[in-house]
Amino acid sequence: MNWTQVEGKWDQLKGSAQKQWGKLTDDDLAVARGSRDEFVGRVKERYGIAKEEAERQVDDFMKHQG
Repeated sequence: MNWTQVEGKWDQLKGSAQKQWGKLTDDDLAVARGSRDEFVGRVKERYGIAKEEAERQVDDFMKHQG
């Protein structure tokens, strides 16, 4: 699934994302609203990890959503 598809299906993916990253709030997910950069930034902030690690986690998550 690419990020253009994610934007259209964001409401359906929010639940899966929150299961994967339980520290993300509803507000975090609302602000990200399907934007990869914003979503990566929220994961990075909440988990205190490097941007590259957050990108890797988000990309792995998206590979399994297709």
